Amino acid sequence: MQYGIAFTPLVPTIVLWIGLAAIVVISALLLFGRARGAAVRVVALTLILLALANPSFTREEREPLSSVAAVVIDKSPSQNFGERTKETEEAQKQLVDRLKQVKGLEVRVVEAGQADGETDGTKLFGALSSALSDVPTDRVAGAFLITDGRVHDIPANVAGLGFNAPVHALITGRKDERDRRIAITAAPRFGIVGQSQRVTFRLDDQGVTGERARVAIRRDGDTLSERTVLSGQTVSVDIDIKHAGPNIVEIEASPLDNELTLVNNRAVVAIDGVRDKLRVLLVSGEPHSGERTWRNLLKSDASIDLVHFTILRPPEKQDGTPINELSLIAFPTRELFQQKIHEFQLIIFDRYARQGVLPIAYFDNIARYVRAGGAVLVSAGPDYASNTSIWRTPLDSVLPAEPVGVSEKPFYAHLSDIGKRHPVTRGLEGSNSEPPKWSRFFRTVETRNTTTPPVMTGADGQPLLLLSRSGEGRVALLLSDHIWLWARGYEGGGPHLDLLRRTSHWLMKQPDLDEEALKLQSQGKDLVVLRQTMGDAVQPVTVTSPSGKTRELTLSAGEPGLWRATTPADELGLWQATDGTLKALINVGPINPKEFSEVTSTTEMLKPLAQASGGDARRINEGSGIELPRIVPVRSSTVFRGDGWMGVHMRDASVVRGVGVLPVFAGLIGLLLLLGAFAATWLRESR
Repeated sequence: MQYGIAFTPLVPTIVLWIGLAAIVVISALLLFGRARGAAVRVVALTLILLALANPSFTREEREPLSSVAAVVIDKSPSQNFGERTKETEEAQKQLVDRLKQVKGLEVRVVEAGQADGETDGTKLFGALSSALSDVPTDRVAGAFLITDGRVHDIPANVAGLGFNAPVHALITGRKDERDRRIAITAAPRFGIVGQSQRVTFRLDDQGVTGERARVAIRRDGDTLSERTVLSGQTVSVDIDIKHAGPNIVEIEASPLDNELTLVNNRAVVAIDGVRDKLRVLLVSGEPHSGERTWRNLLKSDASIDLVHFTILRPPEKQDGTPINELSLIAFPTRELFQQKIHEFQLIIFDRYARQGVLPIAYFDNIARYVRAGGAVLVSAGPDYASNTSIWRTPLDSVLPAEPVGVSEKPFYAHLSDIGKRHPVTRGLEGSNSEPPKWSRFFRTVETRNTTTPPVMTGADGQPLLLLSRSGEGRVALLLSDHIWLWARGYEGGGPHLDLLRRTSHWLMKQPDLDEEALKLQSQGKDLVVLRQTMGDAVQPVTVTSPSGKTRELTLSAGEPGLWRATTPADELGLWQATDGTLKALINVGPINPKEFSEVTSTTEMLKPLAQASGGDARRINEGSGIELPRIVPVRSSTVFRGDGWMGVHMRDASVVRGVGVLPVFAGLIGLLLLLGAFAATWLRESR
């Protein structure tokens, strides 16, 4: 119960101040002039002024509110090293029990810093602010952090806490901890395929000096080199970028004796391989309506360096045109098809037939080029079934089908069962309806002795698009020259850009378009495992986390030819997946995670802030087991720590449950006071 006096003036405040000034002046004149009844007159005037001020006696019924203390438990990955997890659990139990014994203290426990594959570093003060967000600052008694001391969101000063109460840090771990890590100091994000990129790293040892380590450098799991590195030494290595897409570079150091963890002995860099200029050789035969389709497609891609070889007039044609008007320069056929053929990533034959321009030996060169890893795409028309067909050259050894004739029957192109699974044709826009939502073709080259099932079929189920491999290279055979109808929007057109672009990229060995592939993708806090296959079933996939923990995932079918599974990406670093045949790697998070940059426990990071708030930072295990200081409630002080104790700031906050008000000059009491004052004045004057 609290009592007080409250004023609710009947007139503006300025009037009261003027009245008070007038009473002071009148009182001074009366008292100094020794006028009769001066004291009674002053009392009467004062009562009149008080009546205008309208004072009231108040009585408040207040209910005391509890003070609030927060306990933040560090659950970051570094707390799993050594005995820290056990120490944290025991310290939490003891601390919470002791805090609950303090009368009038509410205890809130919050966990923070859990690994989610997205957040880098230990963020305890953000969790502390959230836990106390609904608590007025005058009720906060303090905060206790149970952590290894490696916190990455420490406020710059006490004002950044948002409350005026002590912060205490209870540090897990030991003083004599040692650890080794690989720190990446410079690494590129991209690299040109076929060129090398330099990665620079440093060997950091904590707790020891002058040690040497054996460091292995790997690319996509294959060891490139090993070397001996001195502690503190910075080393640069050149990595050849072998393929497009992520090139995963691992740098791993040998263990240090009695070190805290091996997780940060390995650093991972993902270098995305990009092709500088894709050199494509387009060989056109007889001019036709679709010739520009290929040229427009290839010229629209800035990454493609196109060389277009076309025959405007065969050698046997005699029309009287002077030789010097047929071309500005002689076309370098020998240079292209013999000397520099291996500089091209793709050779396209668009309705090309032998016309005596390219010697047979050049086709033999092209066949060897394919078997050595090159790519050829043949867009065939009637020329492919003629006596001058390129089938009737040494190129037949790599082509997937023998021509037997030409069909002029109109048809809708369909995806075969294989084509519905193949990444080149899977999900082509318009393919899910019957007939497909694209225009018809009106000509097909009929074939036999196909070496691979078609991914697209034409009239009467005949092959339309064949994708095959020969040696290290790849070959695509499109058995119709009417793809230009899709490009020009005839009957609504069709997905010619997607089809031709995917086909070209598959030929140039784009990893995303491989028929059999295992891939890992990071999506937010999840890791997605994708298995691309032409089969009807897939094997379970074993996923290995950066810390070495394994989990087996059973994949479920999504769209045809694509299986997937999802698992939480709850660790930062290199994740690996394998189904026994294929292997995939991905780095989750930054290349130098803050969480693993320094893992030895310390009191020095939190001590300045803790002591500035009146609290302290101290270890809970000095070698003789968990020893927590006593918890002492303190009402008024600026220091909340001492030898063997830590304090909480107990508050006097309360909430009003009821209020009683008694006006002094209202009703009979006020009337009697004023009448009494006037009567006393009259009696004194009447003497």
